[in-house]
Amino acid sequence: MAGKKPQRRKKAEPKVEGVLGVGLDGTDGHTRVTRTEEMVVVGGSAETHERMQETAIRFSENLEKRGKKIQEASVREVIDLLREAIEKSK
Repeated sequence: MAGKKPQRRKKAEPKVEGVLGVGLDGTDGHTRVTRTEEMVVVGGSAETHERMQETAIRFSENLEKRGKKIQEASVREVIDLLREAIEKSK
């Protein structure tokens, strides 16, 4: 079988399984953890954690509006939705 090149497999597109938010400004000794279907948010001061919670909620709502689960969205789509949710939570 001279001249026949081995077939190359297409690389699988990366998938996002979830998002982790970490707040690093918590100094009051409280352990803060919030989970949604798509995100886990840990740490931070009360104010930071609340802002991260708002972001998680907005992200989930926007994903739902598109009729998708996080695993069905492209990496670019997840990044864009997350960026949008962060901007609205400020």
